[in-house]
Amino acid sequence: MAELARETPDQLEELIQKVGTYNPQADVGLIHSAYEFAAGKHAQQKRLSGEPFVSHPLAVATIAAELKLDAASIVTALLHDVVEDTATPLDEVREKFGSEVAELVDGMTKVSKITFQSRAEKQAENFRKMIIAMSHDIRVVLIKLADRLHNMRTLDSLSRERQSEISRETLEIYAPIAHRLGIYWLKSELEDNAFRYLNPPAYSTLKAFVAKTRKEREEYIRDVIAILTRRLEESGVKAEVTGRPKHFYSIHGKMSDLGLSFDQIYDLVAFRIIVATVRECYEALGVVHASWKPVPGRFKDYIALPKANMYQSLHTTVIGPRGQRMEVQIRTAEMHRVAEEGIAAHWSYKGGNAGAKDLRETERFAWLRRLIEWQQNLKDPQEFLSTVKDDLFPEEVFVFTPKGDVLNFPQGASVIDFAYRIHSQVGNHLSGARINGRMVPLRQRLRSGDTIEVLTSERQTPGKDWGNYCVTARAKSRIRQWLRAQEAERSLALGISLIDHELTPLKLNVAQLRSAKRLETVLKDFSQKDVDSLIAAVGYGLVTPGQLLAKLLTADELKVYRDAKLPATTQPALKERGSRKPAGGAVVVSGVGDVLVRFARCCNPLPGEAITGFITRGRGVTIHLAGCPHALNTDPQRRVPVVWKDGDESPRPIRLEVLCVDQPGLLAAMTRTIAAAGVNISTAEVKTRGNDGRALSLFEVSVTSARQLNNLMSSIGAIEGVMRVSRLGYQNGNRFPA
Repeated sequence: MAELARETPDQLEELIQKVGTYNPQADVGLIHSAYEFAAGKHAQQKRLSGEPFVSHPLAVATIAAELKLDAASIVTALLHDVVEDTATPLDEVREKFGSEVAELVDGMTKVSKITFQSRAEKQAENFRKMIIAMSHDIRVVLIKLADRLHNMRTLDSLSRERQSEISRETLEIYAPIAHRLGIYWLKSELEDNAFRYLNPPAYSTLKAFVAKTRKEREEYIRDVIAILTRRLEESGVKAEVTGRPKHFYSIHGKMSDLGLSFDQIYDLVAFRIIVATVRECYEALGVVHASWKPVPGRFKDYIALPKANMYQSLHTTVIGPRGQRMEVQIRTAEMHRVAEEGIAAHWSYKGGNAGAKDLRETERFAWLRRLIEWQQNLKDPQEFLSTVKDDLFPEEVFVFTPKGDVLNFPQGASVIDFAYRIHSQVGNHLSGARINGRMVPLRQRLRSGDTIEVLTSERQTPGKDWGNYCVTARAKSRIRQWLRAQEAERSLALGISLIDHELTPLKLNVAQLRSAKRLETVLKDFSQKDVDSLIAAVGYGLVTPGQLLAKLLTADELKVYRDAKLPATTQPALKERGSRKPAGGAVVVSGVGDVLVRFARCCNPLPGEAITGFITRGRGVTIHLAGCPHALNTDPQRRVPVVWKDGDESPRPIRLEVLCVDQPGLLAAMTRTIAAAGVNISTAEVKTRGNDGRALSLFEVSVTSARQLNNLMSSIGAIEGVMRVSRLGYQNGNRFPA
């Protein structure tokens, strides 16, 4: 242990000094003890890079210090892997460092004692555990973000497949969480690192382009800062003006969204004006707009209407010097502190007795409350994770209630979203709405500035198509809950009717079986939690009446039952007595007998991708991608765990969309690349896009695995002139980003 401690004295001292700059009263001795404890527990462990394992928790603690977290958080960062990755019990951590640190460490520790059907299910349950811990103490997610950032900085030692998996998870979950918490520097670094591993050719090309234009860009920044500083002084506004390059992922996103090439991207720099008061923010805005022509539709006032994470600033885009677009952000020093530190700026942990803050202190962060609410209401871990993902990427619109209250919604939200935001019962009985005094259909999209008034009726209930017209996770989950409850009632009644019919020869019925508590004896046989669920499973078609009676009846009752005239459909179940052949094909279906398996055309899952199964009456089990909305909108009671069989390499059709420059020879280059990858092209279609110099190519190809598809998309994306490669499907909207 002493040897390991000697290996990293500089990093430890750097950590101590960093903590001292914002928390001079921090217990330095406790931080030293935590480092020595971690170094001893991890003494025999090394990272895949060959470094001592303790270098990782030390780096995580340093990032936590950059977030200005308290001493307990720094200690937790140093200890966050000792319970998960060594034989150290949590009680030992509690005894040595106290209950506060032990609870934080437990919140950071992944679920390890449960057997999961898939890595996706384990990932979802680990995320759920983190959210539960976060509901008690926000520091858990802040330390987790620090942990993820260091892992992203050190991915080089992992396999290409693991790099892609971790990067995709980072881009889908952790970077958006950092954005929602307002920690923009951390979000940007997470995105850039994920981009680097998910699309190496595009990252390298963009990095080289930015480096090539660095000198010109630095000169441009100096010129603009000089002009702004002089004109602000002339107007009597004292301000600090800075310019910074935009991060790579942001630039790539703009190129993909607008279909632009490198040479067409001008606003690689954002300028920031820091002033003393809110009044000066608007005065500075006037100076900017008087100096350069503003771009219509590109002004946003986040001071009057703050973001959900309390971010405040004025944003405008103008046509600056040399005819180039440039973004300008204007804010006060306090707004800037919140923008830099995010949610951490609102939690001031001072001294060793701060303890965990009550969740009521997070009321200004509505998204955190929704996360906690969802983890309580959505019992399916993968549905919970998908719900969170859906809510992580909104561009906000601001609307008004009839009383003048301002509510924010994701872009594309409808009247239905608004109603469920008011109250679940308002949503469940929504019958109509007025926007700005005019009656509108329920599917009407909200626009910033609208005043919304909803109408309700006790006779109105959610329709099955309502989920197609809303975007918020709250509305979607409430609609699903209502529809499931109605379906469960119908299935329970149908199940009772079917079982009673089968029991007629025995002069028995479900009510008699209930009173004798006979149905409880077979719950485990059919993996059901209670009697109502078992009967509803019969009504759903998950269990046939014959299968149930084959397990439930005594030998004498079975003899009477067999001697009666039975429906032909129940005979096989009685003869087989539950012995069935395993499902054939490329997928193994857990907990279901010999059933037909087919693949959903909406998402065309590939070996290596997370999948889920859905039982359809008379059609067997349909296999969807785990994130496919068609699968997520199905009833969880009809879902079954499924896994790919090892070694399956059957080709499956996938559709690719390629946005590229309209130039001769590019289609030939793409088809050569596809052929060189050993992939067959079923169909190809090319469409030019008017006068913008771009073309859209659609390919249907046959691939054997997700890995082969990812490699193919990377190869196509590396072709000069190709702007974007997308897999057409239903995950993440309508496309799978390259």
